[in-house]
This record gives sequence, C-alpha cells and structure tokens, in this order.
Amino acid sequence: MSQKETQADNAKESTTNLILPEIAAMGKNRLEEFATIQTEQLDKLQEMNRSWFERVQSEATLASEFAAKLTAARSIPEVATAYQEWATQHMEMAAEDAKRIFADGQKLAETGARLLSSGWQPNGRGLST
Repeated sequence: MSQKETQADNAKESTTNLILPEIAAMGKNRLEEFATIQTEQLDKLQEMNRSWFERVQSEATLASEFAAKLTAARSIPEVATAYQEWATQHMEMAAEDAKRIFADGQKLAETGARLLSSGWQPNGRGLST
C-alpha cells in the first residue's frame, strides 16, 4: 500500500471517528425528545382517562338520584318534575362532554403536531431518511 493510500485511509477513518459521535449525540437527543413527547402524550391520556371516569361516575350518580326521585314520587306532576330535572342536568352534562371531547382532541393533536414537526414520521423514519 502506498503512503498516499495510507494517508487517505487515515484521513477517512479520522473523519469517520469525528462524525460518528456527533451523529450518535444527535440520535440520542432525538430519542430523548421523542421519549419526552411520548411521556407528555401518556400523561395527557391518563388525565383524560381520570376525567372521563369521573364523568361516568357523575352520570351514575345522576341516574341513581333520578331513580330515587321516581320511586318517591306520589303523583304524575312529581314524576314530570323529576324527569325534567334529570333531562336538564343530562343535557348540561352532554354539552360539557362535547366541550371536553374537543379540548381532549386538541391536546392530543398539539402533542402529535410537535412530534411530527420534530421530524418523527408515522412510517418510523425521520425526515432525513
């Protein structure tokens, strides 16, 4: 092997040795960013889960109270009043549900947009591949 070839190989190897740690650091940073965003997404999902569980419990409480009022009702007007109160509360809860669904979807979309804007693609490859 000539001296020129040896020097070229050494230069190539030293360049490779300089680039590899930089690439590894960039990859590590991207993976850490991905893990952070995934953790945020999971936290948001857990918060939404708790919120919806509380909503289901409040629906069960409302139904239980309605059943108790119907059982205690002694006349048609009392039944009508109980039904009207239940329907009003149920409609208010449905309106709150719609707002919550929109807000929850927006939270998830924001985190997903951050994930995509940082270069993570659904096909598992970054923007550079």
